[in-house]
Amino acid sequence: MTKVIIFKNENNGVSVCSPSGEISIEEVMAKDVPSGAGARVIEFDDLPNGYRDFFNAWEMDDTTVTVNFAKAKEITKNRLRVARKPLFAIQDVLFQRALELNSDTASIVAEKERLRNVTNLVEAASTLEELRSITI
Repeated sequence: MTKVIIFKNENNGVSVCSPSGEISIEEVMAKDVPSGAGARVIEFDDLPNGYRDFFNAWEMDDTTVTVNFAKAKEITKNRLRVARKPLFAIQDVLFQRALELNSDTASIVAEKERLRNVTNLVEAASTLEELRSITI
């Protein structure tokens, strides 16, 4: 098993330090971990590695590292906002062209509304898997 050092970082998240083995894990901890960070040595497999996409939502207590669901929701909303930004730009161009041609804009308006509301789906999610499944 591989041992890693975990500690709370300045954002109240979790930092993970994976020693290379060149020096002892105790020496790495003394050298690289800020004092007062609550560092511990744990098994790598005890981390929520299946949820690395939510790494910035990881939090640690005295015994475990878990994923903060509220933070995972914000990460998901930000992922969706980034993904929809270029799609909004495309719809804006299509809307402008439709206006210039005096064409129907209803489908474009509906698509922009769908894009605008996609982050609302996050609030209905109750699991990390549901958050992952939300796409544009």
